[in-house]
Amino acid sequence: MRSRFYRQNAWWLATGTLLTFGSAFGQTYFISLFSGGIRSEFGLSDGEWGGLYTIATFLSAACLFQFGGLTDTRPLARLTMAVLVLYAAAAATMMLSTGPIMLALAVFGLRFCGQGMMTHISMTAMARWFRANRARAIAIAIIGFPISEAIFPLVTVRLIEVLGWRATWAVVIAVLLLVFLPILFLLLRHGRTPQGEGGGEEAVGIGGRHWRRREVLRHWSIWALLPAVLAPPFIGTCVIFHQVHISEIRGFNLETMAFAFPLYAAISLTTTLIAGSVIDRLGPTRVLPVFLIPVAAGVAFLAVPGGVWIWFATLVGIAASHGIAATLLGSLWPTLYGTRHIGSIKALVTSGMVFSTALGPGVTGWLIDLGVTFPEQALFMSGYCAATTVLLTIVATRLSGQLPTLARQAA
Repeated sequence: MRSRFYRQNAWWLATGTLLTFGSAFGQTYFISLFSGGIRSEFGLSDGEWGGLYTIATFLSAACLFQFGGLTDTRPLARLTMAVLVLYAAAAATMMLSTGPIMLALAVFGLRFCGQGMMTHISMTAMARWFRANRARAIAIAIIGFPISEAIFPLVTVRLIEVLGWRATWAVVIAVLLLVFLPILFLLLRHGRTPQGEGGGEEAVGIGGRHWRRREVLRHWSIWALLPAVLAPPFIGTCVIFHQVHISEIRGFNLETMAFAFPLYAAISLTTTLIAGSVIDRLGPTRVLPVFLIPVAAGVAFLAVPGGVWIWFATLVGIAASHGIAATLLGSLWPTLYGTRHIGSIKALVTSGMVFSTALGPGVTGWLIDLGVTFPEQALFMSGYCAATTVLLTIVATRLSGQLPTLARQAA
């Protein structure tokens, strides 16, 4: 039955996967690989580079909040093509940057188009195209993240060594325009009618209706969930953004650390696929209380003295939570609030997550400049996740108790 679902919907699932795969060039793990060259060439400290990154990412989050709703009103094919062209322009700005202003503009464009819109378009499409097997569909689309995480760090580190950091961005431009743009154009050229998904019938949320963004903002559930939802992107971004700093203070070899990313990808992929099946069976609210436990354990390892294995253990914990969270949250929002306005609602949540990734490098970089090393900051992050897990247990119990039909619909 499952194999039939994957065969019948391979076209749509491939579209979602390629969109997430293509988001790589705007993700922190990719941009952070250029940190050494950028800081050296422009004379930036950890705090200054982190501050610049924070400002640029804040702006990208604001734009995502403003324009994310276009996925509800514009054809996805046209929207995706426009995003890809802007994406390539941002990469060109990075390659040609001559000072902090151009650098900030480049980071803004990469974050908005890559981390923001490419991911947002993929997850919105999966939420709208699928219903009964929504979590499985999201899990397949999310595979693009771990695949890119397994490939790009190792390849990019080598390219930077051979070509230099600027010329590496020329390769990125070519990949975006000559590979992603034509393939996505072909995949998105037809209307979407996935098989076995209710003939395009819209799924309702709480109260048997479709929620608008302003209504969601007035409901208690979103404010109870946000402290937990924002934790994994904040922590994951901080850890990966400061990987050069961590390698320097711990004496780890950066190339050796890069080999942790294939493991990160494998763990993320495994937990994503498992979570997709479990969430479709149990419903997203029942999985809520557990998704922060791995990242809480993983980030705590950074405060432990030891060899490079610490870095590998940290990424394993972060990857497990990210794998669960991506599938969980992609299924949770349409389950709670319906699918009719899911683009604008997901833009609200995604922009909040981008804000958290913007805040992280700036705050943690500032603390590093003050003499508080990142491993010392990691204990606080671990404690926050542990405390938030308790909150999630209460929230999930209340949601499940108030909305028994919600869980049945999701399953």
